[in-house]
Parts: sequence; C-alpha cells; structure tokens
Amino acid sequence: MITQQQQATPFTETKAEPTPIAKTTDYPKKTITLFRDEPLLLDSGHLLNNVRVMYHAYGQPSTHVTLILHALTGDSAAHNWWPQMVGEGKALDPSREYLICSNVLGGCSGSSSSKELNLPTGSLTLRDMVRVQYELLRVLGVKRVTLIGGSMGGMQAYAWLTTFPDVIDRAVIIAAPARHSPWAIGLNTAARNAISLSPGGEGLKVARQIAMLSYRSPQSLEQTQRGASPRTPHRPAVSTYLEHQGQKLADRFCEESYVTLTAAMDNFQLSDADLHAVKVPVLVVGIDSDQLYPAWEIRQHAEQLGNAAYWELQSPHGHDAFLMDGEALSQQVKAWLAR
Repeated sequence: MITQQQQATPFTETKAEPTPIAKTTDYPKKTITLFRDEPLLLDSGHLLNNVRVMYHAYGQPSTHVTLILHALTGDSAAHNWWPQMVGEGKALDPSREYLICSNVLGGCSGSSSSKELNLPTGSLTLRDMVRVQYELLRVLGVKRVTLIGGSMGGMQAYAWLTTFPDVIDRAVIIAAPARHSPWAIGLNTAARNAISLSPGGEGLKVARQIAMLSYRSPQSLEQTQRGASPRTPHRPAVSTYLEHQGQKLADRFCEESYVTLTAAMDNFQLSDADLHAVKVPVLVVGIDSDQLYPAWEIRQHAEQLGNAAYWELQSPHGHDAFLMDGEALSQQVKAWLAR
C-alpha cells in the first residue's frame, strides 16, 4: 500500500559546514557538542546545554542522509553490530549513500550519559533523543533524511515520524511497536527492580538475563542452548549462556543508562490518531517468532499508519532475528529503499 511520497519542507538552514569525512573502512567515531548557545528543552521541562553526541558517519557528506537508529544497548558503530546491513553491496551502502548513526542522549557510549545528566527517572523521552539527532543533522548540513532502526531504534523512528515528519523521505521500522505494551513494560519493570535491589553491576547482569529471554524464542534456545554447557558440563548451557550475556553487558554498559532508556521506552505511547496522521512511506517489519514484540502487534500498528507496507521476517530466533538473520532482511530493505 505504498503511495506517492509527500512533499516536505527542509531542515532549518544553518551556516555550519559539514565536517569532511574521508571514504574509509575504518569508520572513525566523531564527537560534537550541541546546544551551546540555545538550550535543549526536554519534554519534562528541564533545560540542557552543551549536549555531547558521539556519532559515526559513513560515505561522502550530503544534504540527504540515512539515519541509523540503534537499539537499547547499542551504540553509534552500526558497522559492528549490524554488519549484515551496513557495507558495500548491502542495504545500507556507504559507497552509494551518506549514513549516520549517533549514540542516543542518555546512553553510555560517548554521548551525554544518564549519569552526567542526573535527571529524575522517567524525565527523558524518546522524543528528547530525537530532538538531539535532529540538531546533529542540522549542524552537519543535512536537509532530508531516511530513517531505519530496529527495536528501540524503530521506536525512535516512530518518534521522528510524529515530531519531524516534514524532513523525512521514508522510514524502515523493524521489530518495534508504536507504544509499549503491558508485557514489555512488565519485563522492563522487573529488570529495573533487579538493578534497584542490587546496584553496582550485579542487578544489571540479572536485568540483561531477563531481557535476553525476551530477545530470543523457545525455538532459538532449543536450537542453540540445549543440553549441558560446553565450558561447564555439569551446568545447563542456557544458564551459563545467560550469565555470560549478563557479564558482557555489565562490562560495557551502565545501570543508570539502562534504567533511563527502558523508562523512556515504557513511556512512549503513540495513539492511533498519531499513527493515522503519518503520511511518510514506511516499511514495517515484524518477526514471526518475536516474543517481546509479537508480529501481530507490529502489524496492527503498521495498519494504523497512513502510508505503510508490512513484511514479516521468518526466523526461529525471536526478537534478535533482525541482528542474527540479516541476509533476508537486508535484501528486503534494499529492494524497498530502491523503489
């Protein structure tokens, strides 16, 4: 049900010149400080100055960019966590288009973190994060944007579509709802409670274990974690797998950001009227085995959009299939973006 693309107004003009970015496979990270003069007004009413943003840019600078929006514990290095999608010949090809991915406001991978911001829990929203991304693109001289994101990245795309629709050419939303369900909120509540009861890293490990069970499916764990652990034969493989995943996250992420970002996701609740008003062409992707955001939920939200197509990825690996089974997804997204 793709319809003719709507005309939209460009970003506000800026005198800033985009930073030259060499064509390279090293993809160096960059840091910029925004809102030096005029503060960022958050939905909560708080004001922020000197917001630091870490980002990666791929390809040659252009006034049109494809903005890659990362998931909850992701970062700006999209080529590392989404190698099936980012690279020459793939759906997101830096030899063909200008790509940017930035670490979200409140994250802990180079941008101003939750610990630095020191805001009350629940006072940072996905729209606040999107306003920072908008300002980053404006300063870099971008006027038009294509969006793509999975999970929390897809929810950010929904926030873009309902906040800055006039600068968006099209969007790809993967395994992401337009509003968090009681099921998803409940899982995040349990994770945050684990962190609250055991701060200092141990609770974050348990929070990650809870999350990993929702990111995979029973079929996926049956295929990959059946039987005894290869490293600790007297223990079930799934037990050591979850503990390993918890430790990995605790080594690279901070609990303040985990609490802040999950609360922002839980508070994101678009109405059907909000979705009906979106006229930008959108490809919405569901995953048939997704336990966190079931395919029926993703499709239901897609049907409320004014100009959307829906496609379902077939995979046994649950929510994480958009990261694990990337070849079919990449082909589908590449074909849709080429329309």
